[in-house]
Amino acid sequence: MKNESHEERADRNFVELLQGARVAVTGVQVLFAFLLTVPFSSSFARLDQTDRWLYYAALVSAALASICYIAPTAQHRVLFRQGHKETLVRRSNIYGILGALSLVVSMTTSTMFVIDYLFDATLAWITAGVLAVLALWTWFGQPSLDRSDDQSSEGSSVSSSED
Repeated sequence: MKNESHEERADRNFVELLQGARVAVTGVQVLFAFLLTVPFSSSFARLDQTDRWLYYAALVSAALASICYIAPTAQHRVLFRQGHKETLVRRSNIYGILGALSLVVSMTTSTMFVIDYLFDATLAWITAGVLAVLALWTWFGQPSLDRSDDQSSEGSSVSSSED
């Protein structure tokens, strides 16, 4: 917004970050809940060491994603009315990126874990690799290109105040 104050901009940015986190946290929580139930199935005992490590990576990265996506809300509660909104906005953005990276790891290792169990390691590696590349491209690669395009055109045009 053109005529908003520094504080209004921080408030708007924080609300936008929290809205984005709400979308992601639901998926993370469902994945995390599913992963927490897996060891209690009767066939879990038959898993080889590789599948156990895949499961470990999926579970821990889902937990990390949950922590990262929930952190801004928890910190907002602790710092409520303390004048730290701009710090929360910057920190929340970092947590959002770390949460998304952790989610990529959890999604790809979970998928790899299931496909390896159902089929074979080759198909599991290929599928996980394709999913990882797709997620990294759509979540980070394309936006990074947009950022570099915006930065290269700043000298020749007026930049937008959108965040």
